[in-house]
Amino acid sequence: MSTDDVIAALDRGEVRVAEPDGDGWKVNADVQAAILDYFRERQMEPEEVGPFAYHDKIPLKTNYDELGVRVVPPATARFGAFLARGVVLMPSYVNIGAWVGPNTMVDTWATVGSGAQIGANVHLAGGVGIGGVLEPAGAQPVIVEDGAFLGSRCIVVEGVRIGREAVLAPNVTLTASVPIIDVTGHEPVEHRGYVPPRSVVVPGTRPKEFPAGTYHLSCALIIGRRNESTDLKTSLNDALRDHSI
Repeated sequence: MSTDDVIAALDRGEVRVAEPDGDGWKVNADVQAAILDYFRERQMEPEEVGPFAYHDKIPLKTNYDELGVRVVPPATARFGAFLARGVVLMPSYVNIGAWVGPNTMVDTWATVGSGAQIGANVHLAGGVGIGGVLEPAGAQPVIVEDGAFLGSRCIVVEGVRIGREAVLAPNVTLTASVPIIDVTGHEPVEHRGYVPPRSVVVPGTRPKEFPAGTYHLSCALIIGRRNESTDLKTSLNDALRDHSI
């Protein structure tokens, strides 16, 4: 396929930057490369949408009524981002190559970066920042699996994977190097770049020795598991209250 064909297929959801592969995910490096080529090949062009004026290389998505997607002004999604039926975009931003699953809410001022993979029935609360990853080719994008709930101002970047139905409290920041420490057992269990399914995660710190003294660096703490009896549409407050937070 030509570069234009790949981007059009991305827009329709026929190809993806990454896709489920058994218990893991497979990255499609050729699709990432096509997006980068598209940026290089396109020229800057003016575009007017109602009272808004833009000057960019990538056109905006259209036909939201046909797609069954609700878009609240001034939400923006670029052509080449796939939005499944039932997605709601509050004033927010979805970049090229992103894939957003059915009935997912992208809340006010949340951003979904290039190539990010967001599952079905996910809630990205206000101000959530999902980073984009397109290079080097083959690098895993940020992945948020089905049913996850990310609280306000969470930041997830550098290819971190959030397991299905996990709950992140507000202000959790996850990068590939931030420790994600399960403190529910007798001994801590540390993860990097991965939040196990149904985990309830809160911001934390842990001490580290430096020549100038002891300082506390950011980490994330898994403090429990989402209650099996809790409905999938539970609020973040309910999930945290189960663990006395």
